[in-house]
Amino acid sequence: MSETTAFAPAFAPAFAPALTPDELDAYFRRIGWDGDRRADAATLRGVHLAHIRALPFENLDPLRGTAPSLDPADLIAKLVRDGRRGGYCYEHNTLLAAVLGELGFRVTLLTARVVVGARRFEDRPRTHMALLVEVPGDPRPHLADVGFGAPGALLEPVPLTADVEFDGAGRRHRLVHAPHRGPLELWVLEAQGHAGSGTNDGWQAQYAFTLEPFERPDFEVINWHIATNPRSPFSSRAYVQCVTSDRHLLLDGPLLTETHADGTVKQRELTDETEARRVLEEEFGIVVPDGTCLLP
Repeated sequence: MSETTAFAPAFAPAFAPALTPDELDAYFRRIGWDGDRRADAATLRGVHLAHIRALPFENLDPLRGTAPSLDPADLIAKLVRDGRRGGYCYEHNTLLAAVLGELGFRVTLLTARVVVGARRFEDRPRTHMALLVEVPGDPRPHLADVGFGAPGALLEPVPLTADVEFDGAGRRHRLVHAPHRGPLELWVLEAQGHAGSGTNDGWQAQYAFTLEPFERPDFEVINWHIATNPRSPFSSRAYVQCVTSDRHLLLDGPLLTETHADGTVKQRELTDETEARRVLEEEFGIVVPDGTCLLP
């Protein structure tokens, strides 16, 4: 099966939770998008990049032992209208799927195994949400993902085409096939360079997925598990990132890492709760909810 025929549109259910016109307007104001609202490739790329640069990745709800709501209205309230919060993959990609559905794209929810640093893909569970987006008039669906909290994340969607390098807003990615035991082809997203530093340290696998559609109830279960399982990294330490045109900022526990587009990396340890809250507010634009312990 070739990469251009591997996806049969009839196989994928539409995903388009209704957003009101006011909610859609509020979303576009929040991400600073004043471009076209058409179902075409240029709009998909532009909205995808604007979303990532405007809305931070953060796990403060799971850190407090709470699974965040994935209801689109609740996501609008938290990520859009509040203006001082972000979310993690299920929140970001559920919100983007709703927006794209309103614009006329056809969206399928996918699950992926995060395989950064893994020796065997099978050792990692399917816990990440990604999106497969059909663009009217384009025979190739696109992989979209505004919720991968890693320096190797996509900044712009990429066509579902194997063994082709794509440059999206300064990051290079490609999709490759890998052997596995399942009946569907296994796709692997790879990023070039070390931890988003801009240096050429070869291709690194980010996550692996098949094109099997998943539904909202599936992610309600996965979301609850990742948010509340004491062994989950998202329930045990703060993990926050934001992306601008010239830097990637990541707080992983007490370690703050600032990576610039030229490859310059600065790191420092945050020493106390007060400093951590100040950094999140001033550097990430996040106001930490009461009762949250950032540095246990």
